[in-house]
Amino acid sequence: MDLDVKLSILADAAKYDASCAASGSKRSGDGRQVTGGGAGVCHSYTPDGRCITLLKVLLTNHCIFDCKYCVNRVGNDTPRARFTAAEVVGLTLDFHRRNYIDGLFLSSGVIQNADYTMEQMAEVARSLREDHRFNGYIHLKAVPGVSDELLEKAGRYADRLSANIELPTQEDLDALAPGKTHAGIESSMATIAARVAESKTERAKSKAAPPFAPGGQSTQLIVGATPASDRLLLATATGLYQKHQLRRVYYSAFSPIPHGDVRLPGQAPPLLREHRLYQADWLMRFYGFEAGELTTLDQPALDLECDPKLAWALRHRAEFPVDVNRASRGQLLRVPGLGVRNVLRILAIRRYRSLRLEDLRVLRVSLRKVGPFVITADHNPAVKAIDRLDLRGRVAPLHSQLELFAASRSALVGEV
Repeated sequence: MDLDVKLSILADAAKYDASCAASGSKRSGDGRQVTGGGAGVCHSYTPDGRCITLLKVLLTNHCIFDCKYCVNRVGNDTPRARFTAAEVVGLTLDFHRRNYIDGLFLSSGVIQNADYTMEQMAEVARSLREDHRFNGYIHLKAVPGVSDELLEKAGRYADRLSANIELPTQEDLDALAPGKTHAGIESSMATIAARVAESKTERAKSKAAPPFAPGGQSTQLIVGATPASDRLLLATATGLYQKHQLRRVYYSAFSPIPHGDVRLPGQAPPLLREHRLYQADWLMRFYGFEAGELTTLDQPALDLECDPKLAWALRHRAEFPVDVNRASRGQLLRVPGLGVRNVLRILAIRRYRSLRLEDLRVLRVSLRKVGPFVITADHNPAVKAIDRLDLRGRVAPLHSQLELFAASRSALVGEV
């Protein structure tokens, strides 16, 4: 098969894997290495906001598994293709020389068995690093059930590994992904986490110690393929963060496929639901929120009309308003409209003087959103302001939320 045809098929098939991201890890060059700064090229973002481009492809879309939600499942009638390890290496180097990409994200369907598939992907990374001195970013998929030895080899050359959990419960996997188990997937996660921690300890003692997946690991949860609620998805994510020290959990809205299983929904969930899950995940990772705080037992779905922090604040109005000149960092982080950076700036400024509304305006804080929830030196909203029945509409009109999401989605459609 022509290489361009393979690339078209396998790049298109790779778009369903959202667990691809730049780790922010850096490899120092020695003056002799290639350093990373159409089809298969996607955009990703580092923790400091830099946009990088990756060649995102599958080694093959042949697969022995029959996951009902996957377009590449063994029973689906779809065009199939397979790269050799040398072809992926050649494409990566060719795209890089043309300045199209900064790195590679390589996933694959499972062929023959987990070890055989992982060995092929690890060989791609080895060849790039050792044979071609490629020093760009490499992210490899960790195939469920793979041996520890091959995970060790993959992590030796990759910046990040990802083992996708896909569905939040074993019951969901039993129904839609026979052959996969949470125990098997989490076993790979545990091995990666232990080896990453061991590598950090070794490198703290000696910089000559080899790194192991310095960007850590990530995973993916599919949203909307089963009745699993947002509350359950967030609880699952929290458990994975705590047990396996994941760097990221990615949420991927289910996409209906031709001739799909009757147990699958006939349409995709609202993309805004995926967006809300990412916002909630951010609050758990950086704002001190617990998963159980962002939804309720009576309402296990995230509110699509306003962001999760505002929804929480509206359910806990007794906590507000808070005095920006006296409140703790944790209290300020829960104020709708205040981000981590501005909270740190507020804490620094108030050491020298009391903050006024104008100071918040200079920090580019939305006074419309923040106003009812804070007290400043010149602003003390009437107690009734926080209790207004129309407060939700006043601080976050639905139309502006939807327009903002539509705009951001179109702009970041390639973000992974």
